[in-house]
Amino acid sequence: MMFRMLSRRAWAGVALSGLVGCGGSKRRTIGVVPKATSHLFFVSIHKGVDKAAQDLGVEVIWNGPGEETDHGRQIQIVDAMVARGVDAIAISATDERALAAPVQRAIARGIPVTIFDSGVNGTGFVSFIATDNYGAGCTAARTLAKLTGDTGTIGMVMHKPGGTSTVLREQGFEATLKQEFPKMRIVARQYGMSDEARSMAVAENMLSANPGLGGIFASSEASSLGAVQALRSRGLGGKVRLVTFDSSKTHVQGLRDGIIDVMLVQDAFRIGYEAVRSLADKLSGHTPAARLDLPARAVLKADLDKPEVQALLAGGN
Repeated sequence: MMFRMLSRRAWAGVALSGLVGCGGSKRRTIGVVPKATSHLFFVSIHKGVDKAAQDLGVEVIWNGPGEETDHGRQIQIVDAMVARGVDAIAISATDERALAAPVQRAIARGIPVTIFDSGVNGTGFVSFIATDNYGAGCTAARTLAKLTGDTGTIGMVMHKPGGTSTVLREQGFEATLKQEFPKMRIVARQYGMSDEARSMAVAENMLSANPGLGGIFASSEASSLGAVQALRSRGLGGKVRLVTFDSSKTHVQGLRDGIIDVMLVQDAFRIGYEAVRSLADKLSGHTPAARLDLPARAVLKADLDKPEVQALLAGGN
């Protein structure tokens, strides 16, 4: 009888010790929901997210749709994280309107939310962390104008409707051309819908319909890859000037080969890192900055071997 009682007491002590240990060492969990998991930009963001989790002592759950057009899947993921009871959520919205309600549901449950890369309609967020996308669009316009001598016809291989980050780039590009370069004219605007093959077809259509096209602005990773393939297949590298966004091995090779003239690159690693840090700070009782706008870097062929550019293209490694 005494043995049984001691055993029960011993097991109770072990159980209590385990609970205290778990409670004392329990790390906060932050759900991170990218627009897509398949694009290299978000692979680099993931690296920044993981490094911040390591540095700041938090757990991260990384989950997003396979493609940026699947906002239904992204809504499911956000709602599942809310139901699971994560301590905070960081999200890059596939669509600023479609994700508004699920994000507000999270906030209503007392879950702090940071928006990164691409915005959501609504209020009450901890931080908004992204590239200065409108400013990057303005830079793209001025860069392309310089390449074409401030005159000629231009095409835009656009990303998709509803994605705030790329829409802002496209708006900045169009507004800057209109205000600063009246001799330049946009003769074609088409969406590649976040798909490389479709973006290539879009660029091919532009080139066929406008034989004297002077330049193209491709506003995203997929748009850029499609435009590179279209120009390469037609032997138009260096003849039709090309300013692209984001980076990959194909981008870099296109820049080395003279297909791409200027590549605008975001600091994806830092975006991911800062998104997690903002929420870790909030959960620790601090007040993070409400907004952080990061500049995109214009990369030329001559820049590719610079150590800081190599680090940027490698996603922080």
